[in-house]
Amino acid sequence: MAEQLAARYLRSRGYYIWRTNWRWGRKELDLVTLYREELVVVEVKAMEGNSVNDPVYVVDARKQRHIIAATEAFIRIHDCRRPTRFDVVSVSYPGGTPCIEHIENAFIPIVE
Repeated sequence: MAEQLAARYLRSRGYYIWRTNWRWGRKELDLVTLYREELVVVEVKAMEGNSVNDPVYVVDARKQRHIIAATEAFIRIHDCRRPTRFDVVSVSYPGGTPCIEHIENAFIPIVE
């Protein structure tokens, strides 16, 4: 449900949803989108409570590594040559009503 709400939210802001729940081995990308000239990989989190935690805690280092590895595979497989960024969309339900927060550039891959 959270991914559907996130996709609808992003579409309403001009994002093209290229793939949903794209799998590479045991790793998954929730939403792979195109926005302007960028490839935007979006991790969707259903949050409890009224507010979003800091993205550092929402998507920990281990999860970031999985997302980055799957994104690298996606880029190779689809020969995608666009700048890439990683966003988080959180969906919380204060009072039962969905509340969406979009965090652009939630994390940046570190080149080692």
